Amino acid sequence: MFRIAQRVGSTVQCVVRNNIQKSSAAVFVRHSHGKQESDEDFDNRYEAYFNRPDIDGWELRKAMNDLQGMDMVPEPRIIIAALKACRKLNDFALAVRYLEAVQEKCGSRKNEIWPYLEQEIRPTLDSLGILTPEEMGYGKPELAIQDVYSM
Repeated sequence: MFRIAQRVGSTVQCVVRNNIQKSSAAVFVRHSHGKQESDEDFDNRYEAYFNRPDIDGWELRKAMNDLQGMDMVPEPRIIIAALKACRKLNDFALAVRYLEAVQEKCGSRKNEIWPYLEQEIRPTLDSLGILTPEEMGYGKPELAIQDVYSM
């Protein structure tokens, strides 16, 4: 009985050892290829993507979602291109939701980053007739409950 347990134990050890070796090699290979893209190239790529004449709603949402998944706040020119694409598709709701998402992306530095972004995109917002969430009254929830600790 102990021989069977020993064989099973050694088999499990071999399988685990092989999997660990394969996974560490796979991780090494994954990180060793691909070229790094400069910030300027990145901005140009997304701006060109949003300015495509044949962009549809799904592609627009996909690109916006990809930008939101990255650890950065998009440059004003990318935001402007995205807003123009929303206007081209006649999707006002998506434009407003994207502005909300960009504000949320600013995180704890919203008071520093958002005023700069709004200043840069303001001419585009005015020309497209897009209001910010604060201008529409969405800056504070409609049914917000007063904080019991500040009463």
